[in-house]
Amino acid sequence: MARLVVVSNRVSIPDPTGKGSAGGLAVALREAFQGQDGLWFGWSGKVSAHPSAEPRMIDKGHVRYALMDLTATDRREYYSGFANRALWPVMHYRIGLSEFSRADYAGYLRVNRTFAGALARLIRPDDLIWVHDYHLIPLAAELRALGLANRIGYFRHIPWPAPEVVGTLPGSQDLLRAITDYDLVGVQTARDADNLRRGILQEFDAAQRTADVIALDGRQARVKGFPIAIDMSGFEQAAPRPATHRLLKQTVASLGSRSLIIGVDRLDYSKGIPERMEAFERFLISNPDQRGRVTYLQIAPTSRSEVPEYAALSRTVSETLGRINGAHGEPGWVPIHYVTSAYPRSVLAGLYRIARVGLVTPMRDGMNLVAKEYVAAQDPEDPGVLVLSKFAGAAEQLGGALIVNPNDKFEVAEAINAALHMDQAERIARWQRMMDLLRRYDIAWWTNAFLKELAGQRKTSKARRPAPV
Repeated sequence: MARLVVVSNRVSIPDPTGKGSAGGLAVALREAFQGQDGLWFGWSGKVSAHPSAEPRMIDKGHVRYALMDLTATDRREYYSGFANRALWPVMHYRIGLSEFSRADYAGYLRVNRTFAGALARLIRPDDLIWVHDYHLIPLAAELRALGLANRIGYFRHIPWPAPEVVGTLPGSQDLLRAITDYDLVGVQTARDADNLRRGILQEFDAAQRTADVIALDGRQARVKGFPIAIDMSGFEQAAPRPATHRLLKQTVASLGSRSLIIGVDRLDYSKGIPERMEAFERFLISNPDQRGRVTYLQIAPTSRSEVPEYAALSRTVSETLGRINGAHGEPGWVPIHYVTSAYPRSVLAGLYRIARVGLVTPMRDGMNLVAKEYVAAQDPEDPGVLVLSKFAGAAEQLGGALIVNPNDKFEVAEAINAALHMDQAERIARWQRMMDLLRRYDIAWWTNAFLKELAGQRKTSKARRPAPV
């Protein structure tokens, strides 16, 4: 059996204490490694003045973890710079927030080239290579330039926007060309796949061989949607357990007869947290009888605090929170509870289960697994209602949700009210529709579907190196 080699920006090593909270990618890839030998390669998360050209190796069962350190300059240019200040905002349709630097772009290409050089020395001829996300778009091109003919797949966890949006980013043409050095390119939705294929066809003298396959310069890349899923059994089992965590017990005690509305997001401008708070405020204004009868809990762990746009967002959220609670709160009742800590799956599952409304309203999102987790955690006999942004990839699958435009706070407010007053029969019917789909297309389906497709791709010839800056 071919060995699976996973490459991602960060490597998630299993926590022997079991206390760690694995993210969606870590859960997915551990599923992919089940029953076969594997190698997981990527950044260690550490910064070193003189990092080794060889990765640090850690063995955990049948999986080896290969960890690369970065220099401070690498981290600033590759990660904080081009990946998160240029690529990320453009890919989420926030062109005005994109800050392109030629030095950052050079650092992005340099780190990908360094990773490729270190990884190539570990690769066996029959290895199947699976690269993840926007940090590593040029990696296949770098590996091809070193002579690797392995089958290489790429999965895109964030959106791929329309060609005219991607085209605003300097260097985007080189990145589009580099995409075609992968044998299989997986994206979250059919819309993302169409956007990417159109972008390649418009920028180059490429040919569309089939509905999914693009040919360019003697290579063929299949671009296809593979909507990422969740560990369904894990959430279904965790949700009904007795409340033992302090936050869960405090939440249950403080609610009393109030209904809970919950939002769980990493603090990011793509998630629309200030806009969501204002929509909840509009709900309170339009429905004064609900004051004191509902509580909105927003969990939003901070991230990328070194990036100026995220520091500004944190201030905006705090100001919005303070204004709304100050204007609408009453003695004994605070409208919005805001928490910036991260919590393990067992706690989140319990909170999802007691929440009457799951408020998932990103301005743009590749998939949004919180939407799926919320549905999976519900009580089958008395489920809550999911309010979901139409700009989340999950909206293509979760038709039982109340689908809203997150830019329209009146529409979101009306959906919150409808969710709170929806009768039990309709709530069960909507929930059952979504659960049937989530059980059919779970995390095992996602990993197996992608890897089966990749394993079936034909090996192709040596390809191009990304254009130098």
